[in-house]
Amino acid sequence: MKIAVTDDVDACMAIRRKVFVEEQAVPEELELDAHDATAVHLLAVAHGRPVGTARLLIDGNHAKIGRVAVLAETRGTGAGAALMRAALDELRARGVREVTLGSQTHAIGFYERLGFRVHGPEYDDAGIPHRDMTLLL
Repeated sequence: MKIAVTDDVDACMAIRRKVFVEEQAVPEELELDAHDATAVHLLAVAHGRPVGTARLLIDGNHAKIGRVAVLAETRGTGAGAALMRAALDELRARGVREVTLGSQTHAIGFYERLGFRVHGPEYDDAGIPHRDMTLLL
């Protein structure tokens, strides 16, 4: 699998639409936002086919990782963890020291295995329960 920063935002959006809008019933108007225009987008490609994406919102030495999505047929293969490690490597290379994300509560264990720690109360985001998480690089 190859994971890299991409300008192919359409491929990223297609994965996000499949995972968030179609599978999780997130309204498309909530899934797509103005941050996409300024974000750094990562794309995971396996066997010549886009299978995962994440976006990075960088503000000085702080960043937020969001819109992490892996196609259903690729889940459980390690693609999500590889995507997150690539995101963290990219952020380190850009001088980021603190990374936050909003995790769907069912995925907290996944992010904890990558070193993230939960903080704050549970909240609703697009009808899905979330918790904020932080990692110091």
